[in-house]
Parts: sequence; C-alpha cells; structure tokens
Amino acid sequence: MKHDNPTDLSLTLAASSFAALGSEQRLSVLRCLVRAGHAGLSIGELGRRSGVTGSTLTHHMKILAQAGLVTQERQGRSIICAAVAYDAVRALSDFLMKECCADGAPQGS
Repeated sequence: MKHDNPTDLSLTLAASSFAALGSEQRLSVLRCLVRAGHAGLSIGELGRRSGVTGSTLTHHMKILAQAGLVTQERQGRSIICAAVAYDAVRALSDFLMKECCADGAPQGS
C-alpha cells in the first residue's frame, strides 16, 4: 500500500519505535518493565525477570531509552529502570490499527 506522504513524521516515529522493539530480548525487557508499573525495577531484578543480564541488558536498555520507551535513574547505589512510554506503546498499536481494512471490500459485498 502506498502512503500519501512517505515522509510523514508519524510513520518515521513508528518505524523507529518498532525498530527498537525488533528484538525478542528487548521486547521481553519492555514487557517486564510494563508489568512492574511506574515504580520500575532495579537493573538486577530486571535482569532476573527478563533473563537478559550484563552488557547485553545494558545494550538493550540503551536502545529502548533512545527510542523513548524506558528510563534509567540512579537511586542511591541502584539503577532503577522503568517503562515510561505507555502512551507511545498504545500509539504504536493505534498506528497499525487506525487504517485496518481501509482498502478492503465493504462488508456485505
């Protein structure tokens, strides 16, 4: 399907966000953080829950943070990771679904 405006900013932002989620491990990390809620998880607990640890977790968190989906904040000796983009994740879903069946045949045809 051809889009009317291929440089549409929403298309660019959606592609960037989907690219950040294009890894099973990153998706697992984000799901753990979404489940934890606004309080987030320490980096150690996030690693235990997601099964992603060490430099691999650091790498994936960096990509998710650059996409604006998560934050990392030092609290004392701990680093607390949290999902912050609940609205952005919902917007990604809406982005896909807003034109659902737009080019399909009308019902009852």
